[in-house]
Order: sequence, then C-alpha cells, then structure tokens
Amino acid sequence: MSTSEATPAARGEPATGVRSEGRARITARTLRTDRWWQTPALTVLGLGVFVVYATIRSFVRSAYYVEDYHYLTPFYSPCVSASCVDGARHFGTWVGELPMWIPLAFLSLPFLLGFRLTCYYYRKADYRSFWLSPPACAVAEPHRHYTGETRFPLILQNSHRYFFYAGFVVSLINTYDVVLSFRGPSGFGIGLGNLILLINVVLLWGYTLSCHSCRHVTGGRLRHFSKHPVRYRIWTFVSKLNTRHMQFAWITLGTLILTDFYIMLVASDTIADLRFIG
Repeated sequence: MSTSEATPAARGEPATGVRSEGRARITARTLRTDRWWQTPALTVLGLGVFVVYATIRSFVRSAYYVEDYHYLTPFYSPCVSASCVDGARHFGTWVGELPMWIPLAFLSLPFLLGFRLTCYYYRKADYRSFWLSPPACAVAEPHRHYTGETRFPLILQNSHRYFFYAGFVVSLINTYDVVLSFRGPSGFGIGLGNLILLINVVLLWGYTLSCHSCRHVTGGRLRHFSKHPVRYRIWTFVSKLNTRHMQFAWITLGTLILTDFYIMLVASDTIADLRFIG
C-alpha cells in the first residue's frame, strides 16, 4: 500500500482527514466537567473571612483582655504600648500611646502576616485562588506569561525562612501568655478559656514546627545523618508533622478566631468563663 493510499490513522492524521499540526487547538478554558472551581472558591471564602475578622478585631481595641483570669487574645500579643490595659502588658511598656491606625500587636502582626503569606501551602492556595495561576489542574490560566517567583512582588516569597524565625518567637510568646492564664484570682485556676488558649497554642506549634523551613533548619545541609543522630531524630519528627502542614494551616485559622471570640465574649461580660478550678 502506498503512502497516499494509507488510512488517515496510519499517516498520523485525525479521522477527519485534516492534518495534525502537533498540539490540539482547544479554545475552551478546560474540558473538565467536574466542579474544579469549588476548591479555589472555598479557599477565597475561608481566607477572606479570616482576614476580615482579624483586621476588625486587631483595630477595635476593646474586649481583648480578661483581667481576672489573665486571658489575652493572640491578636493583641505582645501588647507593649501604653495604649494597652495594664494587665495585658506581660512584657512591659516599650512605647507610648499609639494612634488608632496602628494595631496594639504591632510587633507581631506584620511578622505573622509575612509568615502566613509566604508559607509554602498558602503560596499554593493563593496562586490557585487569587492569582489563578493556575486555578486547577488542566485548567488554563488567564496570564500569558509565567515568571514564577523571580519578579516583584512574588520574589518576596523567598523570605519565608526568615519569617519562620519570627513566627517561632511569636509562638513562644503565645505559650508564655497561656502559662500566665492559669493564674486566677485565688491562685492556680483552670477554666474553659484556659483550655481554649492551650489547644490553640498547641495547634499553633503544630503549624510552626510543620513548616518546610523548620524541616530544613533541623536537617538541611547534612550529608550524613549517622553523624548527627539528634538532628536526625528532630528532622524525622518535623517531617512527620510536615505531612499535616495544610491541615494545621486551616485549623489554626479557625482556632485563632475561636480563641479571640471567646475572650471577647468574656471580656465584654457577655458570658461568664466556665471555671473548673479556682
């Protein structure tokens, strides 16, 4: 059989008889028929709710500290301004009165924001949900050019390892706040607020220690694990946590809101703290 007499399939042509020019010319954004847009949409909704709530609570300057039980919301820790109520200044007063447009936790919030924004998981979530780069697998993105994290502003994502150190310090501060909260009016005490604060800080440690940068800090640049048994054990532990980094990222957003909301209710005398001891 000559070439001209071969079937279209044998000549590498589509059944229509039109010669193929390499990649298929598909004008549709995607051929997927499932709800591929659902995950990006839920991500935008979830992160949007947290950002709106956290922004409002960080600037209202009310109902953030329960004096009787030393409950301090994480959104205001550390509180080192003269604008803070006396009991909330666990680390002293470093600056004077702050204008209303500066949050009382001005020392920690910028670093925590940087830590979250540059987090490897949040980068994936942000790129797919806000940048639409791409919004889902097998879905074309609206951008014509791809530059990755080589240009401003995405090049700032490479600073994540430095924000990790700041996030680690803030977790230590939050832990100190939790320890102080077990001191009630008559000494040691435990209430529902203590448990909420404790659960929140444990999960925050889970998110911080499961960070990819933490994994690199503990075991990176080691050529022989056998020569560093302690670091190897730490790296192994962090590696196991790292597989749950996405879950910690979302859970801690919820526990932060829950912790702040509960302290707000108690501090505003809307509800009374449920006490178990003291």
